[in-house]
Amino acid sequence: MALFNFDATTVEPQKPRAYGPLPAGEYEMIIARSDLKPTNAGTGQYIELEMHVVSGEHSGRRLWERLNVDNPNKTAEDIAKQALAALQVALDVPNMTDTEQLHDKPFIASVAIDRKDPERNRIMGYTSASGAVTAKPAPVKAVPAAKAAGRPW
Repeated sequence: MALFNFDATTVEPQKPRAYGPLPAGEYEMIIARSDLKPTNAGTGQYIELEMHVVSGEHSGRRLWERLNVDNPNKTAEDIAKQALAALQVALDVPNMTDTEQLHDKPFIASVAIDRKDPERNRIMGYTSASGAVTAKPAPVKAVPAAKAAGRPW
């Protein structure tokens, strides 16, 4: 316990903040927390990601994403794994062994208003913070020495 004297009657209390959803758009974010949790039904698992907007007018706002990586509904699982793959590519973490590898690295999230619940956001995709999707270049074919030394025309 820390001894600390403070008279709350000398300060106007902070008013509760009413946040609606973020406006649709592109936001620079980081992942601040992650966890692997069981589904409510206990039949699978999802990765819960807490993301923070790190720049612009909405800096400090948070969004959460749940990725059903182990689910009896294979369509839901496939969608989640595709989203996770896009996030890993955007963060240049191709082979993740721990969700903490995704933390504190900037990326761009494409955010929309959820069509089923206009009071919520939905993340539509991820790209790298540099704007370019990280990908390995295609292998370059070697030019035979005889052709390389030939005439320039």
